[in-house]
Amino acid sequence: MSPIGPIGPIKHYLTKHGFEQFEPKAVLFDMDGVLYDSMPHHAIAWQQSMATFGIHMTEADAYATEGARGIDTIRQMVLRQKGEEITLERAQEMYDEKTRLFHLMGEARLMPGIQELMELIDRQGLRIGVVTGSGQRPLINRLLTDFGRYLDEAHIVTAYDVKRGKPNPDPYLMGMEKAGTQPWQTIVVENAPLGVSAGVAAKAFTIAVNTGPLPDEVLTDRGADMLFRKMTDLRDDWNRLF
Repeated sequence: MSPIGPIGPIKHYLTKHGFEQFEPKAVLFDMDGVLYDSMPHHAIAWQQSMATFGIHMTEADAYATEGARGIDTIRQMVLRQKGEEITLERAQEMYDEKTRLFHLMGEARLMPGIQELMELIDRQGLRIGVVTGSGQRPLINRLLTDFGRYLDEAHIVTAYDVKRGKPNPDPYLMGMEKAGTQPWQTIVVENAPLGVSAGVAAKAFTIAVNTGPLPDEVLTDRGADMLFRKMTDLRDDWNRLF
């Protein structure tokens, strides 16, 4: 894809990071709330599982911490509510219970518009990757089943590929490494505050799609370069934008 002229959000992006040009070669997608309408299930699983361990977690907490490694979220909540620093092993045990409950709820539907968006991106010759805070094998297998035409496992970053999850830039830097791109050649598509922060920290052009209940400002305040309310809106505007 040829370089895009510096107009509007792209000009702001270039100025913000001190880049000379924007030359997209890869698009890195978050998974939950972006590829799948799965966050309502996750929110319920988080609330129910944490309650069994005496941890109070709200729906708002689930959305606000979306994208982070589950074990990191658990350790932070236990420290905040009980004043205890639990081990990674204990956090993993608690996360396993959350995972068990999540999978009892059945498969979440594909986010409306995502298949058509990937088709547009693929036609443009851009590489496609997924960067998720999850590491559950059934979810990775489903990614390959649903998006195998556009995606292979070598371009999926999971919680187990990095030591520091979102909002740190590490997951998206790893995604760029796997895609073979530089920040000014990379577009990130996110729906969560921590994910937007990670994309921005990695200096990628970061698009927020607000598919959840959080106010738009929560995403724009994290530095999103563009914001859409629905994935179908991004799909409809993709060719005009890029």
